[in-house]
Amino acid sequence: MRVLGFMTGTSLDAVDMAVLETDGEAISAFGPAGERKLTDATRDLMLEATKQALAWPRGAPEPAIFAEAALAGAEEHFAAAEAFLAADGLKWSDIDLIGMHGQTVLHERPQEGRAGRTVQLGDAAWLAKATGVPVAYDFRTADLAAGGEGAPLAPIYHLARAVASGLKAPLAVLNVGGVANATFWSGGDEIAAFDTGPGNGMIDLMVQARGAGRFDDKGRYASVGRVNEGVLAGLLGHPYFSAPPPKSLDRFDFSLEPLEPLELEDAAATLVAFMAEAVRLGFDLMGQNPTEVIVAGGGRHNPEIMKALAARLPMPVRAAEDHGWRGDSIEAEAFAYLAARTARGLPISFPKTTGVPAPMTGGKIARP
Repeated sequence: MRVLGFMTGTSLDAVDMAVLETDGEAISAFGPAGERKLTDATRDLMLEATKQALAWPRGAPEPAIFAEAALAGAEEHFAAAEAFLAADGLKWSDIDLIGMHGQTVLHERPQEGRAGRTVQLGDAAWLAKATGVPVAYDFRTADLAAGGEGAPLAPIYHLARAVASGLKAPLAVLNVGGVANATFWSGGDEIAAFDTGPGNGMIDLMVQARGAGRFDDKGRYASVGRVNEGVLAGLLGHPYFSAPPPKSLDRFDFSLEPLEPLELEDAAATLVAFMAEAVRLGFDLMGQNPTEVIVAGGGRHNPEIMKALAARLPMPVRAAEDHGWRGDSIEAEAFAYLAARTARGLPISFPKTTGVPAPMTGGKIARP
């Protein structure tokens, strides 16, 4: 199938798009990839939906804004893809299937005596009707209902991408988005994964809260700041880091309050160190030393993050592009791949990636 995958990350920056030709197992070709920045109106709507999601009591009706934001998100995906496909000489009739992750506005991992909750907004029925193409969506809720974490879901694609590149195990793929997650491939079909800790999300929220922009562009704040070891130790004392994997996070799971006494630059440097040290602790928990770590996601554009990872991990740290991967498109490619697996009824989550009891299928399909 020729599948168009969409991803909108928690940074609320852009709609990422990528086309794959795949049967959900092997990848036969990589089509075009691109992005379009979110409009301010959609970004503001999603921010408000996130705010209301965080205050949404369990058992209460979902906030009315969810439906409004889901439609706006689908319209944004459609507009982005119209321009993207046209630029590459493709039409909707050339696409067999769409994979739409949707905008995450809430992710609560399961706790003792409490089921997990996750919400990704995107009106798949509207998008299927507008494009005339089936849309795979809602990839996480079945996993949560079965007792899993609902995240991360990209690991099966990380394995397929590594195999397509002719890479050898053992290796790790680290995605640094709003949250950072790592996939460990030990050989064959053996993969394990979990969210290691914050990625860019806390840095973004801290910079935004101080009116210093939307993110720390190329690490310019962190590069002139000093790590506050006391604050760092306090952040690393969170019980999440000693919990056994698999495990998952929301970018709001850690408070910015300990960083409030610090200057902007020192806070940014401390959060970079926090992200990298959380990755190191995660690797220690796994008890594995892969031969290399391949870094994808927006975090690899921050030189301070890449330096911190290289300083704290005992194996080579390489950007996705070093292996010919499209580092900004890995997640969009992943949801194209997961859409194909959903259409074929193949598993998308596994005991060692989300904690489900057995490999399980997931996702739904909206038809035109």
